[in-house]
Amino acid sequence: MLIYRASLDVAAELATHLSALLHAHRRQRGTRRRRRVLTCRAQAVLVLRWFRQRAAVADLARDNEISLSSAYRYLHEAVDVLAAHAPDLPDVIEQALAAGTD
Repeated sequence: MLIYRASLDVAAELATHLSALLHAHRRQRGTRRRRRVLTCRAQAVLVLRWFRQRAAVADLARDNEISLSSAYRYLHEAVDVLAAHAPDLPDVIEQALAAGTD
């Protein structure tokens, strides 16, 4: 078996920010330490690979040595966390109009 490291063409700060959001979410939910297979950083990389590389969830599960169902749970949790921090469409439109964007 060939083992190698790969690079992901996103800013390291993005992974760090997403990790912090996931960490805050876990604390808010009361998730105890060391109860998850993946760290917040590993979960952030998993979701960033899914977004950026369009990686198959089965590949993400294999690469992280987790079950397919766990990979889907990690993915959906991170997407929900991101969605909770996204601005609402009416706010975006209002900001665009205020900035003079057509």
